[in-house]
Amino acid sequence: MRLLLVEDDRKIASFLEKGLRESGFAVDVCCDGVEGLSQALTEDYDVAVVDIMLPLLDGLTVIEKMRSKAIHTPVLILSARQSVDDRIQGLQRGGDDYMVKPFSFSELLARLQALIRRDQKNTRPTVLAVDSLQMDLLKHEVRRSGVKIELPAKEYALLEYMMRNPEVVLSKTSILERVYDYAFDPQTNVVDVLVCRLRTKIDKGYDQKMIHTVRGIGYVLRAR
Repeated sequence: MRLLLVEDDRKIASFLEKGLRESGFAVDVCCDGVEGLSQALTEDYDVAVVDIMLPLLDGLTVIEKMRSKAIHTPVLILSARQSVDDRIQGLQRGGDDYMVKPFSFSELLARLQALIRRDQKNTRPTVLAVDSLQMDLLKHEVRRSGVKIELPAKEYALLEYMMRNPEVVLSKTSILERVYDYAFDPQTNVVDVLVCRLRTKIDKGYDQKMIHTVRGIGYVLRAR
């Protein structure tokens, strides 16, 4: 899952980025409204967290401009403003949920997961399937030929990316950006290690191998 975080308080942003990445999200962080809007309009996100009080462009205007451009990414508003009128305004101007600072990270995470589930029910499939491999996005479960496969967050994120793009060769750079959210370093083998671990769990014991290496380019998930 890819998340956009627009928050100018660097301490809060760092805290949220760390917790969200540990929870399996790839996170893009923006520190002002102009940068946040640019990211929202050019990249595809599963959910966004937007503060109201931002430099250059306030959060509510960011959300309004997103909606005017038909960007329907679910948005959780963060704000120190806690009056009923403030909450109503945030929701009326395009927010999907509203949390007041200070907040509990576990509650924020639960609310984000609820927003994603709601969005998937309305606009996206809740189950991905490639041949005998199935991923239930609501239950966070993976099965092959009916057998449940336990995957930690990064392996699950990689498999989701591959299952959303079957038969497409995914470069190491794109995997780093999508799963780890950092730029390509030709010296790192983190993608190779991650794919190796995932391949062991997905293909071990099956004659038909699904995760393939395209030498010099990347990796692909194939049904046959």
